[in-house]
Amino acid sequence: MTALKKYQRLESPGLWRDSPEAQRREVVVAFREATLVLSDPRTELPLSHWSLPAVERLNPGTLPALYGPAPDSDETLELDDPDMIAALETVRGAVRKGTPRPGRLRGSLLGGATLAILAICAFFLPDALVRHTAAVLPPATRAQIGTAALADISRLTGAPCSTTLGDRALGLLSERLFGDAGVQLAVLPEALAGAAALPGNILLLGRPMLTAAASPEVPAGFALTEALRAETEDPMIPILHHAGFAATVRLLTTGSLPEGALDGLGEAFLAAPRPPLPDEPLLARFDAADVSSAPYGFALDPTGESTLGLIEADPHRNGSPRPLLTPEDWATLQAICP
Repeated sequence: MTALKKYQRLESPGLWRDSPEAQRREVVVAFREATLVLSDPRTELPLSHWSLPAVERLNPGTLPALYGPAPDSDETLELDDPDMIAALETVRGAVRKGTPRPGRLRGSLLGGATLAILAICAFFLPDALVRHTAAVLPPATRAQIGTAALADISRLTGAPCSTTLGDRALGLLSERLFGDAGVQLAVLPEALAGAAALPGNILLLGRPMLTAAASPEVPAGFALTEALRAETEDPMIPILHHAGFAATVRLLTTGSLPEGALDGLGEAFLAAPRPPLPDEPLLARFDAADVSSAPYGFALDPTGESTLGLIEADPHRNGSPRPLLTPEDWATLQAICP
């Protein structure tokens, strides 16, 4: 553990090849908590992420050292920096200690392997790996995972409602609230009472909330709230926790989750608590969007007792200064689910 800690934040140059036919490319190699990050030295953009426990030495005893992210991978990394080589060999040594060897008592084998695995898991901190993975995923991958998550959730809720005019109204509401940020609003017919966020700028609205709303300020309030929540609590994190450690490592190293990793996500997603957000940042978000917060407050609590801050401190007490939808568009949005 102590030996590994001294290498955290270590960086060195290296030569990376993403396939046997590709030319070698100069990269900056960064030793992180659970990964080896290979970045372009000019743009500083990550080019590849390798899981540290899976790194393989391809030419033991030879310099410059040649590594791969897995035994069957096409990627290779050439290193001649002694500190980086020592760091990787330290990790590989820790992993080898957990590998069973013939000729030892079964109890010693199991005990030694278990201790080694526990030590490695404690060092590499699965939660830290999940958060790191969520932070470095490109927008396209986040959108792909968000869409896959929605597909599993739809098992329980039904497919998102869609009509030509209703879809148009959803697009207009998204543009009014979020401009050109590319936020996708979707209405689920069942099981979702309020709203929820998925990776990839996907905001889900529940049909019960939408049909009971007296004005478009209500779904707008739910959408603004979940967008703010997604900024402070990345919706990718619970999805990766559901997928598991091995699937997260696979995503980090290959850019995709294994098949079936999101099976059963819908139950946990719909049951997850979504506690109220603090009034101050939420009111600031309503103010910036030119949306009255009182209708949303009354939708949460018809008595107004538990949402008094949203009602009394409404930044637009006389109503939203800019219309959210025309009456016709609002009517078609409420009727989007047959």
